[in-house]
Amino acid sequence: MKRTVFFVSDGTGITAETLGHSLLAQFENVEFEESTLPYIDTVEKAEAVAKEINRVANQEGTANRPIIIDTIVDKDIRDVIARADGFMMDVFETFVGKLQTELATQAVNAIGKSHSIIDNKSYNIRIDAVHFALDNDDGARTRHYDKADLILVGVSRSGKTPTSLYMALQFGIFVGNYPLTEDDFDDLRLPSSLREHKHKIFGLTIDPVRLSAIRNERRANSSYASLSQCQKEVRAVEAMFNREGVPFIQATHLSIEEISTRIMATVGLKRRSL
Repeated sequence: MKRTVFFVSDGTGITAETLGHSLLAQFENVEFEESTLPYIDTVEKAEAVAKEINRVANQEGTANRPIIIDTIVDKDIRDVIARADGFMMDVFETFVGKLQTELATQAVNAIGKSHSIIDNKSYNIRIDAVHFALDNDDGARTRHYDKADLILVGVSRSGKTPTSLYMALQFGIFVGNYPLTEDDFDDLRLPSSLREHKHKIFGLTIDPVRLSAIRNERRANSSYASLSQCQKEVRAVEAMFNREGVPFIQATHLSIEEISTRIMATVGLKRRSL
């Protein structure tokens, strides 16, 4: 079974996509063709969207009408989308209306409010955390690890950098990351530059087959990307983690969001006042 899904938003579309993906993931037997339509903030733009939805509906038939997941604030714009030939799930109508009743007050109904900078201090914390992650990527500045909330360690291409940046941007966590190489595996002990920060260290590991595939995208047919090399490094790094008592997770089949959330839950880190 295949269905077309439109994520429609008067802003970036991130909220509609995030909620939509959470819902659609529950239906593994359905293949979804996704289309994100951001910044639909006028009636004219909404009419163009409705026209496109109707075109797809006519093409795919009544039984397979498009699914519309929207976060449109303005009622006039929302009404135009609602008249299109699709199954519409409106986030604001579904949730905000009920909250208005519960809280006995009207919502602001301001376009883009969900991604506005409410607190400059919180925003600045996230920006500082991102800068820290970039400055302390791949063991570049281990002398700054005293300022880190967390230090991710693992073999090259195991997901340290994207996880560091995600945690910085979403949670305001100051994350450094350090790549472990063959030179670090001689005695299966943490490198000297990491030992004093052991309480901040968390390990990432990955399936060797997947690691080999990732490395081949960067350096095809190299010894660095060979399956035997990847197997050797993964065995060594997991042995090091176990010997040193470093907490770690196998991240092969986890999204960055899942990796980050599990790390924070394991070590007890909290979002920084965002």
